[in-house]
Amino acid sequence: MHQIVEKISQLFSQQGGHTYGENVTQTEHAVQCAELAVRSNADAELVSAALLHDIGHLLAATDVAFGNYKHDAVGAQYLSEYFPAAVTEPIRLHAQAKRYLCSTEAQYLTDLSAASLDSLQHQGGLMSEAEQLEFMQGPFALQAIKLRRWDDEGKVEELSEKGFEHYLPYLNNSIKPQILSQ
Repeated sequence: MHQIVEKISQLFSQQGGHTYGENVTQTEHAVQCAELAVRSNADAELVSAALLHDIGHLLAATDVAFGNYKHDAVGAQYLSEYFPAAVTEPIRLHAQAKRYLCSTEAQYLTDLSAASLDSLQHQGGLMSEAEQLEFMQGPFALQAIKLRRWDDEGKVEELSEKGFEHYLPYLNNSIKPQILSQ
């Protein structure tokens, strides 16, 4: 196992017990999102993104009940040294994907959890039509939308059957080749 994967695993072991306004811990949520990605036949990079999409909450502590409102950027920045854009860009964009979905699907906005509604306001609120178009023209918009939907669905205890360690091979398979050769 690569040392960054060990470091990430330790981080979730030490900090993953926080809930940030949802009914599951950060680790349970990460595992559930990864499992939903696996069940959708996503590639290793997108499974890795699903597993790590909220790592920014663990990296940048906050006193806010619903976590770090910039966790998407914090997490993507931290991971970008070790993982390719196929992992980091869906992570960086998953809050923008929420803004997009809230702006384009009325039911999506209605179904958001209290924590997601709170963070939506801090992450820019609804997107204008121009912002929507710009978002969808980005190379990882569709992956970010998939990740966002798993993010919403990954909040029920029944999906947490497997441990965090079960998904570590996806991380190992997603590390940048130049990092593996070091």
